[in-house]
Amino acid sequence: MTEADAAFDHRLAPFRGELIAYCYRMLGSAHDAEDLVQDTYLRAWRARDSYDASRASLRTWLYRIATNVCLSALEGRARRPLPSGLVGAVAADAPFTPGFEVPWLQPLPDAMLAAPDPAVAAVDRGTLRLAFAAALQHLSAKERAALVLREVLDFSATEASGILGITVAAVNSALQRARARLRGLDVTTTDATEPSDAEQRARLDRYMAAFLRADVEALTRLLADDVLMEMPPMLNWFTGPANYAAFMRWVFEANGTDWRLVPVAANGQPGFAAYNRVGDEYRLHTLQIFSVTSRGISRNSVFQNDEVFTSFGLAPVLDDAAQTFESCSSTSIESLPDASHL
Repeated sequence: MTEADAAFDHRLAPFRGELIAYCYRMLGSAHDAEDLVQDTYLRAWRARDSYDASRASLRTWLYRIATNVCLSALEGRARRPLPSGLVGAVAADAPFTPGFEVPWLQPLPDAMLAAPDPAVAAVDRGTLRLAFAAALQHLSAKERAALVLREVLDFSATEASGILGITVAAVNSALQRARARLRGLDVTTTDATEPSDAEQRARLDRYMAAFLRADVEALTRLLADDVLMEMPPMLNWFTGPANYAAFMRWVFEANGTDWRLVPVAANGQPGFAAYNRVGDEYRLHTLQIFSVTSRGISRNSVFQNDEVFTSFGLAPVLDDAAQTFESCSSTSIESLPDASHL
């Protein structure tokens, strides 16, 4: 590798996290996002001699390549929904209805977005929330790209036109359609009711403590009145604290009350991996990602998928040395501060 090639590689590296976030918003899959960014970098490397800094910044050039890669990958693909985007609410006591044929939306580990250089701007995790990522799936591929490029990444209409290879008028038209569709879904890129990261974690710490005690009443007190739970690959989803509590009672009855929890973060939201006791070991059961508002926990998206588990680096069986909620907490879970005001 020549010195010039090495310098080019060095210039590409800082954009990896934001490109993964972009490809994730487009595809709705952490696994696909990683693959497409790898493809983007390979194409950029092969075309490095043709890059002209006088015509576009390196960042804009990379987004043009990534957009072409994403649009090609989306051809002929079905959208990736969450269960709440498909069917009506299913009663908490209804039999599970599997939807293994559906390409479900997947969560994106926050760790995948870590910037290699502290000087690199952080990815806006607010626009990665699962609810927003799911809403994007209702848009066409070009509407999705136009919205993300213009409103999330702040590219100008002219820059977005060059990236997408369409006219400025076509970009504006796609953006207007995307905005209208999102208004109909009552979804925005921001949430004024979302507490700070520390406040969200505090409320979830109380939830985890109650979960470990199998205290359904304590869990219920932490929920918003319109709380929603969904569990891909199951089509079932239901709303309201009463249905949520009924389901959690079934969970503890069916799987026992001996659990270990490993804190995780995904899509800029707090969560945990749940391991339950089976014989002499704790086996990976689910990955749960939470939306927390000032009204309480408003959404719990529960995943049971090997590809998702792999993207988070979760072991099938919990190692004795793993940093679980109990082992990494500096205070007793019984004495966590009250977060009921959040």
